Amino acid sequence: MPGNEQCTVAPVRDVEAPTVADVHVCHVRVRELLAPTPLVESAELGALLKLETFQPTGSFKVRGAVAALTALGAGESVVTASAGNHGLAVAWAAGRLGIDATVVVAETASPAKVEALRRLPAELVVHGAGYDEAERHALELAADGRRYVSAYNDREVIAGQGTLALELLSSLGPELTVVCPTGGGGLAAGVALVAAPAGARVVGVVAAASPAFRVAFEQGRIVDVPVLDTFADGLAGNIELGSVTVALAREHLSGVVEVSEEEIAAAMRFLVREHGLVAEGSGAAAVAALLAGKIERRGTTVALVTGRNVTAATLARALGA
Repeated sequence: MPGNEQCTVAPVRDVEAPTVADVHVCHVRVRELLAPTPLVESAELGALLKLETFQPTGSFKVRGAVAALTALGAGESVVTASAGNHGLAVAWAAGRLGIDATVVVAETASPAKVEALRRLPAELVVHGAGYDEAERHALELAADGRRYVSAYNDREVIAGQGTLALELLSSLGPELTVVCPTGGGGLAAGVALVAAPAGARVVGVVAAASPAFRVAFEQGRIVDVPVLDTFADGLAGNIELGSVTVALAREHLSGVVEVSEEEIAAAMRFLVREHGLVAEGSGAAAVAALLAGKIERRGTTVALVTGRNVTAATLARALGA
């Protein structure tokens, strides 16, 4: 897991924000490789669970990876940095599409995700003490002409994550409160871009141990924050300067709330006990916010359960907390 680290200033990349039309285009491409994920009622929570844990790589990230890699030109290769799930998604999509991919993870990345990455057809590079250092190294590698596919600050990736909102609107209509785990903001921005104009409320949830997106959302600018150890390793890290996710979120997101480590662990236990579902800490963050009473509800409430890739040891620690 990331330690208490600070980013150095890096050049701001010119990334174009996606449109709703981009999400619809990506939806066609995503549907060719990925089936819609289940919606399960949780009477105890008073909400529906959108189970992105059923994706082939165990998390929602594969939507954005498929969207980004199917947009490549002939012969292009990619490099990315990841806390784990995005790397798994890029490696999986690259294998399905016959594209060369390099995935950079930090030395502190989840062992479960690193082990899964080693089984996929991508070059794995382990570099740096935390996600921020891994991201900087991946950007350096991309200077040789490879396409850098950010886990969140990427037009196609954000649009790909927005396809989740199209599934929700198609199944449930627009009277929704969608609760969304939020790290760099790719999922929250993509979902809110589509769902909010239709009438839904979308609320982001960050780990209190890594509140970079909440701070950026509230202040309107990206600043480095301390990043502490957290069950939600998939949400941990600072945000790339200039990330388009912040402006998209400030335009469309209804708010951002924090959950504590105790609340995340309680949500992981709840999902196992009440639904027989394994979720990593980041995947359980939306459930944590609902259990803690931190979400104002309107219409049908949907908690996005975004990932399952957790080590047995970490899961046991959460279950015993």
